[in-house]
Amino acid sequence: MSDGRKVVDVVAAVIWQDGRYLGVRRPEGKPMAGAYEFPGGKIESGETPQMALTRELREELGITPTAIAFFREKAHSYEHLSVQLHFFHVRAFAGEPLPLEGQDMEWLTPQEGRLRPFLEADRDIVDALALEES
Repeated sequence: MSDGRKVVDVVAAVIWQDGRYLGVRRPEGKPMAGAYEFPGGKIESGETPQMALTRELREELGITPTAIAFFREKAHSYEHLSVQLHFFHVRAFAGEPLPLEGQDMEWLTPQEGRLRPFLEADRDIVDALALEES
């Protein structure tokens, strides 16, 4: 079922370290600047979701995921486009995350994540992570 909006396939990583996950704040000049999101991005033609996740995390953060596990998939519609999101847990990675695209980053406990302004498409994931922890 299509409502005429472009549908974009996207991957997103819940990257864990010491019981916290990485929240990334969209930089000025990007759509929805200032909102938090999980690192990731568009799946390019010919890529599997895992390939896209690995590429995006290298480009955005300079890390290589070494333990990727599928978490969940969902669709979300914004005013200008619809996204099909593929969420993965990343529990191990090589390298140290760096803000290579000018974004702010913060390691958040699952409860702290609920206090940040995450993108609308990510809010139920943030809530699910907090509920799993409690």
